[in-house]
Amino acid sequence: MSVPEPRLFLLSPARCAGPRARALALAESELGAALRGEGAALGDVFSFLSSLYFRGKASYAAHFGARALGVPGALVITPGHGLCRLSTPIRSADLAAIGQVEVDLDNPVFVAALLRDAQLLSERLPATSEVVLLGSIATPKYVAPLLSVFGERLVFPRDFVGRGDMSRGGLLLRAVREGRELTYAPVQSSARRGPRAPRLARLGLK
Repeated sequence: MSVPEPRLFLLSPARCAGPRARALALAESELGAALRGEGAALGDVFSFLSSLYFRGKASYAAHFGARALGVPGALVITPGHGLCRLSTPIRSADLAAIGQVEVDLDNPVFVAALLRDAQLLSERLPATSEVVLLGSIATPKYVAPLLSVFGERLVFPRDFVGRGDMSRGGLLLRAVREGRELTYAPVQSSARRGPRAPRLARLGLK
């Protein structure tokens, strides 16, 4: 019986410019203090900024991702910095710098860093490993650079189609709770837009 190749998850970033990011930089919380001091984990910062959606992505990737040839099971698309580990420490100045990088195909600062790390990643992963994009698949800002490197290896959760960010976050957290990995489809050959998906039933958390 063959053992399936590990999947790697690529998480889209939280929005790092705006009042929530500015409030965190000044907050007296443990996370805010770490951000102003020795640094806070990128995943923790993005989870605060994006709330349910990024928390769902991070939890799902941590649960179902697996290391392969020294590559972690999850990496975060980080504007201006390419692909970073969830544990990467960042400080207030780093957060501000990330927030100034526009996530756009016309921005070479964003695209060049993403392509650089995606190519390095492709060279280290087994040829049959899938790369799962947990992020927007309806616009080319992430899809186009990643497809140019991974091609048919780039997949996404089929149930993302027709859902907004909050619904996707809830979907991912539910999958973790149930221990049920979602079904993936190739980004290159799949419809990425569709009718609005049905609202998720309440989890009934106590």
